[in-house]
Amino acid sequence: MRKLLIAAMAVAPLLFVAACDDKGPAEKTGEKIDNAAQSVKDAIDPPGPAEKAGRAVDDTLGDKK
Repeated sequence: MRKLLIAAMAVAPLLFVAACDDKGPAEKTGEKIDNAAQSVKDAIDPPGPAEKAGRAVDDTLGDKK
């Protein structure tokens, strides 16, 4: 019984992490707002080559924070 409890405690966090992959409507809306704000900022102060390279890396890696 004790081994079963330890195994369940080890697996439980993995289930929560797996459930976090789906984006809800609030998160999608928030991302759209963030992207719009970034576009306005870029129109006022265009990004330089280093910023563009950093964004390309973020896009490639999925922007995990």
